[in-house]
Amino acid sequence: MTASRAAPKAAAATAARAADWTSPLTAETARITHLLRRATFGASPDELEAAFQLGYGKMVDKLVETAPAAPPAVPGMKGGGGVDVDTLQQWWIDHMLATPTPFAERMTLFWHGHFTSDSTKVGTDRPYLYWQNLTWRKMALTDLGSMLMQVTTDPAMMVYLDLSTSTGKSPNENYSRELMELFTLGAGNFTEDDVRAGAKALAGWRLPTTADKSMTGVFEKRRAYSGGPLTFLGRTGQIDTKGVIDAILASPALATQVVTKVVHHFVSPSPEARYIQRLADEFRASKYDMKTLMRSVFLSPEFIQDPSYRSLIKSPVEYMVSVLKALKAPQLSKTVVDAGQNMGQMLFDPPDVGGWPNNDGWISSNTLMARVNFVSTVLGRMRSLPTVKDLGQLQLDGVLGSGTTTALNQAKDDRTRWMVVLMSPEFTLK
Repeated sequence: MTASRAAPKAAAATAARAADWTSPLTAETARITHLLRRATFGASPDELEAAFQLGYGKMVDKLVETAPAAPPAVPGMKGGGGVDVDTLQQWWIDHMLATPTPFAERMTLFWHGHFTSDSTKVGTDRPYLYWQNLTWRKMALTDLGSMLMQVTTDPAMMVYLDLSTSTGKSPNENYSRELMELFTLGAGNFTEDDVRAGAKALAGWRLPTTADKSMTGVFEKRRAYSGGPLTFLGRTGQIDTKGVIDAILASPALATQVVTKVVHHFVSPSPEARYIQRLADEFRASKYDMKTLMRSVFLSPEFIQDPSYRSLIKSPVEYMVSVLKALKAPQLSKTVVDAGQNMGQMLFDPPDVGGWPNNDGWISSNTLMARVNFVSTVLGRMRSLPTVKDLGQLQLDGVLGSGTTTALNQAKDDRTRWMVVLMSPEFTLK
């Protein structure tokens, strides 16, 4: 069977979770590769060897404690000008491939899908989306309270959810609603009265001008609400933006909501309630410190137990970047930008304020075939390929299902072997 014919069958197996492998997570080396698949975008043989030398615990410390490497300048961007979205996408993909701190990029991608803004509404004539990307990277592992204040005054977010046009006399409810429903508390944990009161309390911010020399919104008291006390999430008084965020931080729903989303992205699509509760209690006690949360996630028994193994599906960006890393082909980064739309994930252009889907939400006949086409395109543009020696071990932990094993045994050349591995259910899962 050729790789091109085997790929749809492999894809179907991915969608159906038709796995016939055994988890290897009793071995520390397997736990480390498992960690790097989820916390980064995969690893080269040299990166794996360095991680093996550190050991699992110290590798977690390194990921969480290492400050993010700053990305290079965006090509063609000058001063406070804008940049087209294709250039911005490729700039970020290039940095994902080259950065010495891939966990920072993985977390930036997570927040990009959580605190969403899209290029269609925000526009590209100003550097707002670029600024937002820098902000998510800088704030990714700080405390959630500080991040929420930064999110609220982020110019791209202010345009996307209309806070920049909201005044005390004419409050816009969009940001107030999504701040609670999607970003923090979740549906059912606030009322319509809270939405209205929050909109009034948050009013008064405007976009920065060149004269402001600022990458955040500017508060103008004359634009703010001045109609007296407000009642928001059970608190009554002269509530402003900080008061809104403080009230949200005091809600017991916040930790549960954020932890659940983190766990769905990094651990399991169906975690046990007691696991979520334990992490939420720790997160709340840490005053919402993201380093504490991510360290607790990676060191939790649930993260490295057998049911966690290959229980998640790589998002299109994760999948494509991991393919290029496996093939040592960063020069083909433009293929990632070109293929994003057909796979359903274009950076800086999420489908709506709810962000992208997750796990099984990535799977359809069209998006799976787009992954097949991506691998075919990449391999077709490569003049030479990395060695296939120990390919199954390096890329798939040596844990192969019967379908992948059969396809590899029938492969006639190295290019076909690479196609089989990169299109396999095992490589698509993480």
